[in-house]
Amino acid sequence: MNLYLEADESKAEQTRAMMIGTPGQVPWTTLPGSGAIRGMYPLANGFLLAVQGSGVYRVTGAGTPQLLGSLLTNAGPVSIEENGQVAVMADGQRRYVVDYDAGTVSTLGQDPSDRVAFIDGYFIFNRSQTQFFDITDLYSTTIVGTAAASGSPDRLVTLIADHRELWLFGQTATEVWTNTGNADFPFERLPQAYIQTGCIAPHSVARMDNTVFWLGADERGAGIVWRADGYRAARVSTHAIEHEIQAYATTADAFAYAYQQDGHTFYVLTFPSADRTWCYDAATGEWHERAWFDALNQQRAHRASCAANYLNRVLVGDTQSGAISEYSLSAYTEAGTPIRRIRTAQHEKDPSLRRLAHRMLQVDMERGVGVPFGQGSQPQAMLRWSDDGGNTWSSEAWATFGAVGEYQARARWRRLGSAFDRVYELTISDPVKVAIVGAVAEID
Repeated sequence: MNLYLEADESKAEQTRAMMIGTPGQVPWTTLPGSGAIRGMYPLANGFLLAVQGSGVYRVTGAGTPQLLGSLLTNAGPVSIEENGQVAVMADGQRRYVVDYDAGTVSTLGQDPSDRVAFIDGYFIFNRSQTQFFDITDLYSTTIVGTAAASGSPDRLVTLIADHRELWLFGQTATEVWTNTGNADFPFERLPQAYIQTGCIAPHSVARMDNTVFWLGADERGAGIVWRADGYRAARVSTHAIEHEIQAYATTADAFAYAYQQDGHTFYVLTFPSADRTWCYDAATGEWHERAWFDALNQQRAHRASCAANYLNRVLVGDTQSGAISEYSLSAYTEAGTPIRRIRTAQHEKDPSLRRLAHRMLQVDMERGVGVPFGQGSQPQAMLRWSDDGGNTWSSEAWATFGAVGEYQARARWRRLGSAFDRVYELTISDPVKVAIVGAVAEID
């Protein structure tokens, strides 16, 4: 949790990978309205377009917001695209036109839409709860054509543009259309591009790693995360992740965003009803969990609602307020909130089921990373263990891994008792750099 793998590209035997702390958040600006950040989009004219609650804001590079208008809704993800002249939005209830130069927001017809895409000068909207999608005229917001995703009889859940192709996700199948220049209707379905996997959550679809990711469904079930491999669906979730997802009572409200940092591209998938966030790293093919802990010490879904690459910053919106922060690997809190980083190890047991005596455990990690003053001046690693399969846990045992400059410090624990089957769990919450290389144990 709140750790991800960094592979050693030198292929050295001693260190094949290490666990790095997920980025902290540096406050950038706070929008003045009420409600969460629902969507952000970097505009071609140099401004950031952001939606907080029902308010639509144009934000300068210095973080100064200007209210342009309002939407009819005040919660839920908002899809945003632009054509270089105006932006359009879909919030699940209506479509909107944002003239960001004139500073106006107006509704576009009466049809509800969940998502909007832009290809070759055309805006494309789905019609919620139907098979149909609408397109505008070239570089216009006037709807001039309607078509149906007709490969299967289910409704159209969502859509996205990728490589100038239009991906239409139904409940149990997906089809791909492309711009053929047809005078009657410019988009036509590619016969060879039909996928027998649909989408269960309209806002789980995201572009990253030169392809498309989504939370899937078909006639056999739902809850697998897929990526497009050409015109086929390739599974990227694991059985453990799927077990978690399929246990959630509600998954249709899941939303995802993607961002790139330090050569890693992440697909961050949040389930609001279940209050959990899972993250896939395309660089390693591995998953991790992201979370924060509230004042009652309850684990909550990660607070980032959306992301935008703006002025070479990875900005994220907040699910609880109008705060917009910057992801930074050199920040070790989330705008002042501690980040709890947890690594639970594998089971340690003897193949012959004999009792094992645990003499010592040492965690190999970057040392001497303490801060000069305050919390983290003597950073602590907290160890606890379970001898009954993770049902109950010991009290925590603490070990420091080095104040500033204490590069010889060792996070080491001795005389840890005995057990037939043990699981160790390491937690670090001090605001310091965390890089865990591995661990060694003396066990008889």
